[in-house]
Amino acid sequence: MAIPTVEPERYAEQLAEKQAYVEKTFAAFTTPTLEVYPSPPSHYRQRCEFRIWHEDDDLFYAMFEVDSHNPKNKRVVRLDQFPVASEHINALMPRLREAFLASDELRRRLFQVEFLTTLSGEALVTLIYHRPLGEAWEAEARALEETLGIMIIGRSRKQRLVLTRDHVWERLTVDGRELVYQQVENSFTQPNAHICQTMLSWAKEATAGRQDEDLVELYCGNGNFTIALADNFRRVLATEISRTSVASANVNLDANGVANTQVARMSAEEFALALKGEKTGRRVAEMALDAYEFSTVLVDPPRAGLDAESCHQISEYAQIVYISCNPATLAENLTILTQTHHIERFALFDQFPFTEHCECGVLLTRKSAGQ
Repeated sequence: MAIPTVEPERYAEQLAEKQAYVEKTFAAFTTPTLEVYPSPPSHYRQRCEFRIWHEDDDLFYAMFEVDSHNPKNKRVVRLDQFPVASEHINALMPRLREAFLASDELRRRLFQVEFLTTLSGEALVTLIYHRPLGEAWEAEARALEETLGIMIIGRSRKQRLVLTRDHVWERLTVDGRELVYQQVENSFTQPNAHICQTMLSWAKEATAGRQDEDLVELYCGNGNFTIALADNFRRVLATEISRTSVASANVNLDANGVANTQVARMSAEEFALALKGEKTGRRVAEMALDAYEFSTVLVDPPRAGLDAESCHQISEYAQIVYISCNPATLAENLTILTQTHHIERFALFDQFPFTEHCECGVLLTRKSAGQ
C-alpha cells in the first residue's frame, strides 16, 4: 500500500484521471454524463489510525509502505503530520506525542493510536497497548483528556477502558438541514465527511417525489443514508447485520426525529429469503413486510459488491440506488442490473483524493415493457 502524497496543486489533474478511468470502465454501458463531485484536496479524512514506532527514547507515528514486488517487505514511514487527515487530527498529533514522551505510563508498550474526529469539533482517541492498563494509566489519561479537550479510550488484550464515552456526534448539513449522527469507536463511518454530505444530497435528490412509496435499504450501517432519505418516502425499512451499527442507527433515528423508519438486524441474504417467505421467525414477524409497498431499494455493499442472486433480487424494484466503493464489482453487477433497468444518473464521488479509490453512485429505473 502506498501512502498518499497530497499535492493540492495537482488535484484537478488527479480528479480528471479518475473521471477518465470511470468513463473507460463503464464504456460498455449506456450512461448519462458522469457527474463528478470533488473533495477538499487535503485534510479530508475524519478518522485515521497510526502505528507507534519506538526507537530508543524516541517514538513517532508510523505507517508502512509495502513493496509491490515483494509484499513481505515493508518500509516504516515516519509521520509527524498527515495532510490526508483532518486539521484537528494534525493539530493533536504533536501534542499527543509530546505527552507520550513525557510519561512512561502513557508510552510504555503503546502500540497504536486511532483518531475519530468530526466536522463539529469533537475528537475521540483510542490508545492501544500490549500490556494491561491500570489505575495509574487511567489517572494520566484522564488528565490528558482534560488538557487536550478530547475523549480517550484505552485498549489492550481483553480490556477496553472508556473514560468519557465511546462515540462522537457528527453534524452534517444536507440541503440546508443539519443531521446528527452518533459514530461509535471501532465501527464503520464514512471517513470523508465533506463528500458524505455531497453523497447524501445526491441520493436525496435522486429519490425525490416518492412520498407515497416505501424504501428498503440494505447495508444501512449507522443509518447514514437512511436518515437523510426518510423524508422522501412514506416508510423506510433498513437492514444491517452489525449489532453495534443497528444500535447506532436506532439512536440516530431518535436524535433526528425520524419516526417512519424501522431498522432490522438481518443480512441482505436473510432479508431476500424473508421477502420470498422462505425465512420466518420473530425478527421477520417484527418487520411486518406485508405492510410495505417498496418502490426503491438502496444498496451500499462492501467492496465485493453483490452476488448474482442479490442483483436479481434488487432488480424487482422500480428504482435502484447503488452506492459503490469498487468500480470493478459495480461494473459486474450492472451487467445484470441493466438487463431490467436504465442507468438514469451516474456519479463519481472523490472520497479519497490522491489514491486510486473511486466511489460511485448510480440511479437505475426499470425499463418499460418492450425495451
